[in-house]
Amino acid sequence: MDKMDEKLIAALRHDARASLSDLALQLNLSRTTVRTRIERLQAKGEILGFTVVMKEDVLKDPVRGLMMVGIEGRGANRIVRQLQGLSEVRAINTTNGRWDLILELGTETLEDLDAALSKIRQIEGVMTSETNLLLATKKSV
Repeated sequence: MDKMDEKLIAALRHDARASLSDLALQLNLSRTTVRTRIERLQAKGEILGFTVVMKEDVLKDPVRGLMMVGIEGRGANRIVRQLQGLSEVRAINTTNGRWDLILELGTETLEDLDAALSKIRQIEGVMTSETNLLLATKKSV
């Protein structure tokens, strides 16, 4: 992936419904080049699809948080499988540094979030955690 592909992906993240003509004009490329690049990125698995984010999708989780998780030993795969089964877990991210995982959580109420945190902390191998509530989203891609 080169710099132009990165610019194309950024433009699609901003407006995935932009026409090939609009993208070509914005990126100073031909329509054919834009179409070819999109098709190549899809074929390589860089672009997996296009989606719509609706207002009610965001409102579905009025309480959102990020939970950083430290894992003891080599149980990360087992813990990830358990986390995948929890409905409150929206995303599981592996990372480096102090934390092993960063979880994106979403619930209806603070009480539901507290219960989810408790469930996660009780998973064998979860040694430490830190959670931050998300107050507002200024930009989402």
